[in-house]
Amino acid sequence: MKPNAIRVVVVDDNALRAAILVDGLREAGIDGVEVIETSTQLVRRLAAIDPDVIIIDLENPSRDMLEQMFQVSRVVSRPVAMFVDQSDQSMIRAAVDAGVSAYIVDGLKKERVKAIVDMAISRFEAFDRLQRELLEARSELADRKVIDRAKGILMRSRNLSEEEAYALLRQAAMNEKRRIADIAQSLVTAAGLLGK
Repeated sequence: MKPNAIRVVVVDDNALRAAILVDGLREAGIDGVEVIETSTQLVRRLAAIDPDVIIIDLENPSRDMLEQMFQVSRVVSRPVAMFVDQSDQSMIRAAVDAGVSAYIVDGLKKERVKAIVDMAISRFEAFDRLQRELLEARSELADRKVIDRAKGILMRSRNLSEEEAYALLRQAAMNEKRRIADIAQSLVTAAGLLGK
């Protein structure tokens, strides 16, 4: 993605601080910048804008304001860079848990904005890739478990070896043009209904 093709939303109720961020982004060649000055209906507004990156700037954040901003990063699946003037260990931990890609304490300088956006995007993409890999691994594990259960049912009900039971599942999947795990799930469900 070219830098100038990135759409960035800056969430900041302080016009001067927002201008620093906007200037830093524009100097870095990022033209698609929109500023939201109030947190009212923020998630809905962000969903309507559909930015590539969200920058949240909180001068002196309260716990309630931080929690609302963390909700944004949980709900809107985009890289989020958050600038705060003050923080503590629990706020940092909450930001990481909420999926904030870059959490910068007392570091609002327009020269750093582009590097921080790049880092937020990279960290978000790395985290997103890990999440997808985790979901795939869990899905594969669930598939293996149901296939093993189906093989066990076939082995007991038809007096087959494990290899023969798997071959039967594979053949049924090919005949029906379905995944082996789907055939296995159907068999396990049917066996459950029949009390086998």
